[in-house]
Amino acid sequence: MKLTTLDYIIIAAFFVVSISIGLIASRRAGKSFSEYFLAGGKMPWWMLGLSMVATTFAADTPNFVANVVRTQGVSGNWMWWSFLLTGLLTVFVYARLWKRSGVLTDLEFYEIRYSGRPAGFLRGFRAIYLGVVFNCLVMANVTLAGIKLGGILLGWSPLQTVLLAGTVTVAYTLMGGLRGVILTDCFQFVLAMVGAIAAAVVVCDLPEVGGFANLLVHENVAGKLSLLPDFSDTNALIPLLVIPLAVQWWSSWYPGSEPGGGGYVAQRMLGARSELDATTATLLFQVAHYAIRPWPWIIVAFASLVVFPDLQSISDAFPNIDPKIVKDDLAYPAMLTFLPSGLLGIVIASLMAAFMSTISTQLNWGSSYIAHDFYRRFVAPDASEKTLVTVGRVSTVGLMVIAGLVALTLESAMDGFSILLQIGAGTGLIYILRWFWWRINAFTEIAGMVVSFVVAMFFRFGYPMLGWERPEDWQQLLIGVFVTTIAWLLVTFLSPVTDLAVLKDFYRRIRPGGSGWGPVRDALARDGVELESGESITAGIRAMVAATFMTYALLFGTGYLLYGQWISFGVSFLVAVAAGITLVRWWPSLKISHS
Repeated sequence: MKLTTLDYIIIAAFFVVSISIGLIASRRAGKSFSEYFLAGGKMPWWMLGLSMVATTFAADTPNFVANVVRTQGVSGNWMWWSFLLTGLLTVFVYARLWKRSGVLTDLEFYEIRYSGRPAGFLRGFRAIYLGVVFNCLVMANVTLAGIKLGGILLGWSPLQTVLLAGTVTVAYTLMGGLRGVILTDCFQFVLAMVGAIAAAVVVCDLPEVGGFANLLVHENVAGKLSLLPDFSDTNALIPLLVIPLAVQWWSSWYPGSEPGGGGYVAQRMLGARSELDATTATLLFQVAHYAIRPWPWIIVAFASLVVFPDLQSISDAFPNIDPKIVKDDLAYPAMLTFLPSGLLGIVIASLMAAFMSTISTQLNWGSSYIAHDFYRRFVAPDASEKTLVTVGRVSTVGLMVIAGLVALTLESAMDGFSILLQIGAGTGLIYILRWFWWRINAFTEIAGMVVSFVVAMFFRFGYPMLGWERPEDWQQLLIGVFVTTIAWLLVTFLSPVTDLAVLKDFYRRIRPGGSGWGPVRDALARDGVELESGESITAGIRAMVAATFMTYALLFGTGYLLYGQWISFGVSFLVAVAAGITLVRWWPSLKISHS
């Protein structure tokens, strides 16, 4: 495969537009911490929503989906489709709470919710733990996808890809801050979707594939089409559907799908103009991410099963690729080599857009932790706004270097997903309950974080050292959730409670609903404080359920439409419409502020 002059012109134009947006945004970015890391808290909902969708469309995402479809079929995607429940809980319960908190980062939350040195320790430790360790693992996974794309499409070595892609992305991120990231994300999202859809259309017309209709009945594909696993096969049903829907979505912390909100999703909500903008932005993100975007990637994965039915066929087609990274996730970039001139340039630019949008967000978010929650909080409390921006920019470079080095050690997109999921197993319920149960304290979070990490490392390294056979991933998840949950519950009841004054201030600021704050409300009543009514958790959960039916029905309906299963499509369409109407009718009960 050889890029033509037209391809290079298209790629160059993409870089010019992206850098131009960054330059325009840079005029305001360096004025203050809030401007650089939160875009001044004045961004509209649709920009924030598209930015979140663009961020989750990483360069590794199509590779990951191809891996899942090739090895487990379409139903294997429930391992991440289940996180829709997490996302919609954030939309209808937590988005308003985050915006109402008034914090500059989600880690600042710790010192308005908890008290004493444990709260400070938790904030500082997680600034490094999440901002550096977790963040670099995520970026390494994305960079690994860039390595595979660069090797297949451009003939670059892994080191070349890391150096070139990392340098360009860091330079672009340093200029515009979050505003530049968001503005560029909107442009990059459109380009990425155009590239993904165009690639799906073209690969279906390859002579080996013979059109979409023939693709669906091909012997390598027909058994992979089902949207649900075989209910009679418990070996598939339990790990692919039962565990994700029953346990994984609420129990695990995963970047972009944090129970209770958090990470770059919280950063976008905090950058919104109002509670309404924070809520609608996050809803747009969830619907687009789960219902609209997966199908072009799935179609390309289907076609890859025809053209490259096994790993050996991929190795034979690309003999210069390092054998250790030839996994099923390499099938997606392998299929892109069949694209014609011009379109190839667009698709490469779209994948670069996917890479840059994710990495730039992770860099900006991670460096905000280092600058605000570590440097300002513990090193230089009196640091100027300009100094904080400088610290953030220096941190950006350091994070990219670490991520690049880690990426050179990974082999497949599934590796990173499994590691991150296991490390967060058992902590998700803490992040859900801490808003609605006064007894959760800093020691709770410390215990959950430490125990989940130790359990994950034991499965990863302890089992092989002892010569034991590791349990299946879903079994590791269940064990991790059980052990971690028992540990943090014991610590919660055995450790000192949060200072009552801090709890009172938190309740008055956030106004959480439910019965979990009863003792604090009673204390405020004794003080003669008139309390506004708290959030209606029932109304939020009800809206979440309606939106869940709507989004999954749209996801299924799109699939059935492509499959030509008209009755199933009709039923899915009617469910989506009914759920959407119900959601609109219930919306006023949420009482979302426009300010």
